[in-house]
Amino acid sequence: MKLRKMFSLPQILLTGFLFLLSLTMIVPLLNILAMSLSSPEASATMSGIRVIPKDFDVINYRIVFNHPVLMKSIFNSIYITVIGTLINISFTSLAAYALTRPNLTLKKPLMIFLIFMMLFDPGLVPEYLVVQSLGLMGSRWSVILITCVNVYYLVIMMRYFEIVPKDIIEAGTLDGLSHMGMLMKIIIPLSSAGVATITMFYSVIRWNEYFKASIYILNQKDTVLQVILRQFVILGDTVSLIGQQNVWNYNDFARVDYNALKAATIIVAIIPILAIYPVVLKYYTKDTLAGSIKE
Repeated sequence: MKLRKMFSLPQILLTGFLFLLSLTMIVPLLNILAMSLSSPEASATMSGIRVIPKDFDVINYRIVFNHPVLMKSIFNSIYITVIGTLINISFTSLAAYALTRPNLTLKKPLMIFLIFMMLFDPGLVPEYLVVQSLGLMGSRWSVILITCVNVYYLVIMMRYFEIVPKDIIEAGTLDGLSHMGMLMKIIIPLSSAGVATITMFYSVIRWNEYFKASIYILNQKDTVLQVILRQFVILGDTVSLIGQQNVWNYNDFARVDYNALKAATIIVAIIPILAIYPVVLKYYTKDTLAGSIKE
């Protein structure tokens, strides 16, 4: 009776439906994880709904973390994600702060220009010619610098900056804070949820980048994990991996199950993204403006 009072029948049905829906997303992921942690002999016979490893073995991760091409691509992805996200969030924050100042000259024409550029992207060819003329072809900086600011995320950041109470900004002005001091000591701390959200968006885009990396970084040794992952998982290209097998351990490659090795590569690729979400979500549980103003 208590349970019935706490939850109505529609709520129970909705909860059951959402639980079943979540299983359709969780089970495939757990199956990939289980396959990656199974021995090559056992993983070849595993069904698509098994979520427990069969004949536990870390051979697939041993291959991934000792393979020269895969490890270099992981390092490149981390480098591009960290440096690129720092540049993204820095330029986006500076631009959002400038565009939310009430006395900014030509504010409306600047916003019209930015929105126009967002809606009418010039395309890949002009971008390619610019990268080529700057001598960035084949460099990781070609992927980092081409998307310093996303206008859509800039507009979102502006909305967060605009809701910071004017009384706090005026107090900071009276205290003699410069624009940089105002941004770093008042605006960003009071907009931490927005900054964390935009940082997450940028980092996910950076980590998952493969299209432009495949165009601008032609040398496989300098490419990113997502390009290797796409070649290996989607296109079924095992030649690159087989070609490297003699450099460290032939015996492991001789008995490897490539489907399980693909599963391990997928897990390595998604773990950093899964690790970001709990860090960002904690900002939504805090009242960042609590106690900042006394009316």
